[in-house]
Amino acid sequence: MITQNIFLGMIGPGQIGIILLIVLLLFGGKKIPELMKGLGSGIKEFKKAAKDDDEPKKSESEEDKK
Repeated sequence: MITQNIFLGMIGPGQIGIILLIVLLLFGGKKIPELMKGLGSGIKEFKKAAKDDDEPKKSESEEDKK
């Protein structure tokens, strides 16, 4: 029960600060903007691919009728 509370508990400002500090130490201040840009473009590509999958595909017979 205690381990469940540790893993499922809320993340507070102290934990977020520690995580940000570790990321800053690992990657440095100059590398972080590049990482965020790559992450943003990856999310954009994922959304585009998901949107393309949701659109119904035209069958060949429908294209032949036109």
